[in-house]
Amino acid sequence: MDTNKIPFGEVNVVRDWLKISGEVGHPPEEHPKRQIVGLKCTRSEVSGARFWGFFRKQCGEPDVFFKHCFVHNLCPLIFMNDNGKNLTPADIPAAERNALLAACDQGLCQVVRALGVSTVIGVGQLVEQRARRALAAAGLEVRVEGILHPSPRNPQANKGWEPIVQAKLVELGVLELLKP
Repeated sequence: MDTNKIPFGEVNVVRDWLKISGEVGHPPEEHPKRQIVGLKCTRSEVSGARFWGFFRKQCGEPDVFFKHCFVHNLCPLIFMNDNGKNLTPADIPAAERNALLAACDQGLCQVVRALGVSTVIGVGQLVEQRARRALAAAGLEVRVEGILHPSPRNPQANKGWEPIVQAKLVELGVLELLKP
């Protein structure tokens, strides 16, 4: 996402399956080791390849996916250390992290209200837990569930993310919404 602004932004999928094209803007200050190159990025994004690759197999075409689904990034920002390494919310000092995630929670609630969402499926435990708390605190009666995060940092995801997620989506009764 840091290079093309698409959640789980594996460039090949963004360009070839989602059919997104165009230039991606630059922030006022770029990290010299992580410059924004948009769809010209040559790095593979494993989480995105797993995430979008799974839905591509299930749906065939993006229109099938987006008929019932919307992907919202709980925290659409990227933080890096001096060496350009991605910092997750867990890597950020608690006071700053709490303020950041509180703003992210508000953003999620705004999206859920605007889209009239009935179910939120958090990708990863942090997102599922944040969504559950934020939506309940906002008085929004929304079903909140979760699936395994596809990150290569997640040992479970490295042992067969697709079958785990497929089984969970069947259990939740939503996999049939992804069929052409």
